[in-house]
Amino acid sequence: MTDNGKRFTVLVTDPIDREGLKPLSDHPGLDVRVELNPAADKLQSLLADTNAWLVRSETKVTAQWLEKAPALRIIGRTGVGVDNIDVAGASRRGIAVINAPQANTIAACEHTWGLILALSRNIPQADSDMKQGKWDRTRWMGTELQGKTLGVVGLGRIGREVAKRGLAFGMRVVVHDPYISVEQARGLGVSLLPLPELLGESDIISLHVPGGDQTKGLINDETMHQVKKGARIINCARGELVQEKALVDAIKSGHLGGAALDVFTKEPLAADSPLRGLPNVILTPHLGASTTEAQRKVAEELSKGILEFVERGLARYALNLPGFDPETLEQIGPYLELGEKLGAFVGQMLDSGLKEIRTVFRGDFEERHRHPVSVAALKGVLTSILAQGVGFINAPILARERGIKTSDSIDPAILEGYNRLLDVVAVTDQGEVRVTGAILSHAPRIVRLGDLVVDVRPKGKMIVLENQDQPGMIGHVGTLLGKRGVNISDMRVGRHAPQQKAVMVLTIDEDVSPDVLKELGQIPGITGVRWVRL
Repeated sequence: MTDNGKRFTVLVTDPIDREGLKPLSDHPGLDVRVELNPAADKLQSLLADTNAWLVRSETKVTAQWLEKAPALRIIGRTGVGVDNIDVAGASRRGIAVINAPQANTIAACEHTWGLILALSRNIPQADSDMKQGKWDRTRWMGTELQGKTLGVVGLGRIGREVAKRGLAFGMRVVVHDPYISVEQARGLGVSLLPLPELLGESDIISLHVPGGDQTKGLINDETMHQVKKGARIINCARGELVQEKALVDAIKSGHLGGAALDVFTKEPLAADSPLRGLPNVILTPHLGASTTEAQRKVAEELSKGILEFVERGLARYALNLPGFDPETLEQIGPYLELGEKLGAFVGQMLDSGLKEIRTVFRGDFEERHRHPVSVAALKGVLTSILAQGVGFINAPILARERGIKTSDSIDPAILEGYNRLLDVVAVTDQGEVRVTGAILSHAPRIVRLGDLVVDVRPKGKMIVLENQDQPGMIGHVGTLLGKRGVNISDMRVGRHAPQQKAVMVLTIDEDVSPDVLKELGQIPGITGVRWVRL
């Protein structure tokens, strides 16, 4: 359900496996609408109340369409690429953009190997001859893979699977990936090389890097001269990685032994493309993910992503949510919830202009875990103080627009008995508001308010009282709330010493009116009253 109690609406405008989408259509809180390739006026009408939009490559999610989708919160794209989606525009509006990067891994890997084998043994060419009534065994002499060198450019999910199968074929596997350590490569049984060396040593070169400015034209006139004479190039990743003219020239000159391509600079490939006339080039029409199993898994992965977003507000694989990859989320565990709870608590304790939000990590935290938890804390704070929708994606943007500084840091100081603590600090015009939390028994707890030690479960409706510790204070508070029909389910007290500054956190069962809060503030010795809902 959405915040206003309506069913969460999912719009599907491209062909996506229906069986894989079944978890969405079976969910009682979701309304799944399938309208394939709708006309512009129909699409505009559908987007008016759409919360999630699922597409393949056919639908173009432009800035124009985003403006017509005021309730849109998440866009799901089958496969890996999102070239047809205005990711920057979606980020600005707090819309998560997710894909399904793992679902087609095996399909893409196996298609790569299908092309490698077909190219090495001239299978398509021999098949074509046979169907023309020919029998020419000598013309289509092939080469074996065992003992050859396979160069894998990009050791992501697909690249790793390709490398594993290269080892199974008895090949020497070398890789180029600037983000992989020597230890990681050694653990996979492969060798790391700079790109020029990989190109110069490999008999088969398989590309598995993403598109973008850094990789566009990776194989060009200059790098083609670095390629080992007679080598073969396989590209099942992105068409823009290879300058097609440079490839054609290298094949025609005999420098390159052949190529197999599943992706192209412009798709569909032009009918008069010179690639079509080269006998030692194998072409397939972007079939890398085109298996029944992959399409089913893509739909299932998107369904899981949408359900998790609806139920938890998290978007694994969100391309505009750096640091929130599934492995990191798994390792962070409940600390993401802790950060958001502490932030929401702090946000409801403010009474003056907010200037800065700081998250302080005390104890044994990995550096890469800090960013997601910091964003969660910021989201919690801003959700408490802003009327507009705040999510993990647009929280940093909203903070910057309002001049709210953000930072995170490590502090070795820690309370006795804890190995990890998290501080969320709001810097206001009148000073600092600080709350400290920890994970106890796998659940978030507030363990300190300012410099006062407490033990509070951050959940439900709470009244937070700042007071002078003095006899009868708890009795006065309990009596007043009892007379007003307010039941206290839990009470936690923190203080420095008798007769000094103290804090009282009451978890209650009912909402309280502003008049009750005002009455509490009039009890002698109470210096501050806050209403908090988590």
